[in-house]
Amino acid sequence: MSDQPSRLRIDPRAVATFWRVCETGSISGAARAMNLSQPSVSNTIALLEQRLGVTLFARARSGIVLTREGEALRDRAEAMVRLLETAAVEVDHAARNVAGPLRIGGTPGALVSLLPQAVAQLEERVGPFALSVIERPDPQLADLLRTGAIDLAFVTTEIEECPSDLVEVTASRDSFALIVGRRHDALNDALSLRDVADLPWVLPEAQGAFRRQVDALFLAAGVPVPQNVIRCDSLLTTKAIVRHSDRVTVLPRTVAAAELSIGVLRAIAIAEATFERSVGVRHLADRRLPPLGRAMLEVMAEL
Repeated sequence: MSDQPSRLRIDPRAVATFWRVCETGSISGAARAMNLSQPSVSNTIALLEQRLGVTLFARARSGIVLTREGEALRDRAEAMVRLLETAAVEVDHAARNVAGPLRIGGTPGALVSLLPQAVAQLEERVGPFALSVIERPDPQLADLLRTGAIDLAFVTTEIEECPSDLVEVTASRDSFALIVGRRHDALNDALSLRDVADLPWVLPEAQGAFRRQVDALFLAAGVPVPQNVIRCDSLLTTKAIVRHSDRVTVLPRTVAAAELSIGVLRAIAIAEATFERSVGVRHLADRRLPPLGRAMLEVMAEL
């Protein structure tokens, strides 16, 4: 009988130790982080390698260098550690009648368009809950989902094919507009980007879905992306610059809704904005969302 099944019974504590070595970059770093002796960590890794029948990393002057097998195990090890950490926190929260935690990552525009309203409705539905939110560029969010660092990613949707291991759900659509401050009160309520291409601008820096859509508007207008531009990925900073200067920007209307409602910024219809920005969430297809994550999806389906 093959001994393959027994070889694959991996001690979770050994995998957690391996992850700490990856996280800190060295055996000694992992030992300090785990309050263990360096020989203890080395022995644990040696036994794990023996059980798997592979070498997971080599030692170098700069730290460790993962082998192909080590690379294969690293993401799974991180996901396991995150899962166990979350389980402990969930039990603690349940004892205090608090739902969660739910970990959300997203691009700034998608978060500001969806999360505030979703949070308000979620509070009515589930009562007290714990939620953490981080902003990251599009390319990083899929990796954070796969390692278990976040449960849901708030993103621009329907602009590129969703990876096969993820599920994408669109929750809202919104039109792009030229956003200007009071210094541009003389501008018409509708115009082409050709009419304002020579103005000073604030535009997104990060390479992602939002920037591609903004660039597509200039392409549709037949003008190059402006050169007199401040590149900025902070929506708060972008809106503040536009409010207090001659600079203008392109944003979905919902992103500037608060400032538009009190009249410190104005939205001007763009002739080339013939497509809407869609936003929603992505999550892993093969990992069951925690209860608070499922409640979040239900709320967003009603937005």
